[in-house]
This record gives sequence, structure tokens and C-alpha cells, in this order.
Amino acid sequence: MAKERRRAVLELLQRPGNERCADCGAPDPDWASYTLGVFICLSCSGIHRNIPQVSKVKSIRLDAWDEAQVEFMASHGNDAARAKFESKVPSFYYRPTLSDCQLLREQWIRAKYERQEFIYPEKQEPYSAGYREGFLWKRGRDNGQFLSRKFVLTEREGALKYFNRNDAKEPKAVMKIEHLNATFQPAKIGHPHGLQVTYLKDNSTRNIFIYHEDGKEIVDWFNALRAARFHYLQVAFPGASDADLVPKLSRNYLKEGYMEKTGPKQTEGFRKRWFTMDDRRLMYFKDPLDAFARGEVFIGSKESGYTVLRGLPPSTQGHHWPHGITIVTPDRKFLFACETESDQREWVAAFQKAVDRPMLPQEYAVEAHFKHKP
Repeated sequence: MAKERRRAVLELLQRPGNERCADCGAPDPDWASYTLGVFICLSCSGIHRNIPQVSKVKSIRLDAWDEAQVEFMASHGNDAARAKFESKVPSFYYRPTLSDCQLLREQWIRAKYERQEFIYPEKQEPYSAGYREGFLWKRGRDNGQFLSRKFVLTEREGALKYFNRNDAKEPKAVMKIEHLNATFQPAKIGHPHGLQVTYLKDNSTRNIFIYHEDGKEIVDWFNALRAARFHYLQVAFPGASDADLVPKLSRNYLKEGYMEKTGPKQTEGFRKRWFTMDDRRLMYFKDPLDAFARGEVFIGSKESGYTVLRGLPPSTQGHHWPHGITIVTPDRKFLFACETESDQREWVAAFQKAVDRPMLPQEYAVEAHFKHKP
């Protein structure tokens, strides 16, 4: 009997919607919540275990199932749960995938099942009201210490601001929603709730690094920033559909890591730098947590004369790492060296993706700005 019940649960995985994790979309879920009636992956099952008052989990293959539990799973399933627990997810709300950090996946699961934010829209007020203020830990630009700073997000002014003192009249920085991006970077920042916010200051990318001890708070900030971006873009592109705008709300970096680089004359030695590929901007930093990039390279499309080559010109000297990459732009060649072949392969793939994609009209303006940079 036990075997038959387990087989019955396994057969439910063949039903449409059940073949992927209900929470992160990972294929072939091995676990199930027998109180919510959803099939989930191993990673998400660990998060469900932390909310036992809402969700109780079992392994589909290893645990014993009783008749009532099998029937409950059969009468529910992922599609039914989605219809109930995700019925009112705002367009701008970030839905994590299996490649996202633990914090985003945990807060998505808690928001759905524990707080039921997408059944009761009034619970979405913290990130959908168009205004938010509070204190966040912000990394000091020069000394690297995290200090408590007051942040204010106001859609009416189209800005995120922060203040160095509680009683300060003037903000230390005003970040325009138009140019703002936010991405979780727990490993780089050294805190599981670490968020990197970037904005343009005098046409250069400026980084700030923040966190909050409470996971819900920082994810609410992240979604409030996405909401502000969404409403800004709805006004800027009145004909665009939600599906067109949602991918533009926040960007994860295409790739980050160390490479060596040399200067424009290619006579000086190669230096190790931290590189971040953000859309078509390749930025390099002395340290991953620097406020400003040391330099930026624009990577256009092949139609505009950009190519990516494996290896370095034969006469190149001075690099310690063996795996070279050459980026050819209309103006000059950029030479890089990677420590491992797999690094080289990943960087070439990221660059190639940009080169293969035709440029958008607004990207030509960005390219022109790069050409006039001192």
C-alpha cells in the first residue's frame, strides 16, 4: 500500500503545472507541501520548513504518505495554489527563479503563504504606496564602515534620497528613478540582505551598498524601487505593455569577476581589476565595493563595428593570466586576460551576447557619450 501511495504522488508530477517547483520554477520537484498542496524543489522545501505553522513538507520519493495526504495533493497542485496564492501579484513585484539569492526566494514564499500578500492587496502597501522612508545600513564610501542612514523614496519627485544626519534638511544624494538599478549582492557585500543600488552621477555609474537586518524590510525596499521604476516607465512609454516594461525595472549583472587589463597604448603592464558587465556597460573597479568605476567600456553591436576575439594579439606582453580576450571597437582594441579557461569562456559568451544584439536607438546616444569621455 505504501508503495502504491508513493506511486500515486509521483504520478501527480505528470500533471501540467506540477512538473516545476511551485515557488522558483526549478524542474522536477522532489518535495511537496502536504498542507498547501504544492510540489517544490529541495531548496524551496528548506524555506517551507521554516514556516511550519503554514507548510509541512515531505519527500515525494523517500517519505511515507497516507491516503488523506495523497487525496489532498490530487485535489490541489501547483496551478490551483497559484490561482489562490498569486491571484493579485503586482506586475512590478519581483518573482524569483532558482538562480536568485536565498533572501528573495524566502521572502516570496513567506509573502505568498505566510502573509498572503497576494490574496489581500492592502498588505502590499509597504511597496506600492509610492512613498517609503526608513533607516538602512549604508557602506561608507571611503572607510567601508556601515552606518545607519535615513532613506526616502518618493515617486512624486521621481527620486530615492538619503540623508547623512537625521535632522539634515538637504539630502546627501538624490538618485533619479529614471537611472536607478537595484540588485541583491549578498556575497560581494558580505551580508545575506546586501543590496547594491546604482545610479548615474554626472553620467558615471555610482554604486551604493545597503542592507537591513530584517529580510522583509529590504525586499520591500527592492520592490518599492521596482514599483517606482514601473510607474516612471509607464509615463515615459505610454504605449508599452506591462510585459515590455517589467524586464526594464531592475537588472542583474550579466557577469562579474576579476580580469587583468592593460591601457590604451598596450605598452604598460596588465593590472588585476574587478569587472562588472551591466547591459552594454563593462565597468572596472580596483575593489568590488568601490563607489565609482575606474573606467567603463561600451560594447556595441557587430553592425556598429564591435567584435569579440578569443586570445590576444601575438606581440602582447605583461599579462600574468594566460587566457586572453580582445574586444575590438570602432576606436581601439581592449585587451583582457582571465585566470581560467572557464572564466574566459563565460566572459566571451557575455560579450558576444551584447555584440550579437542589434542596438536600440537610445543606445546610440549612450555610445556617443562614451566616445566623448575624457
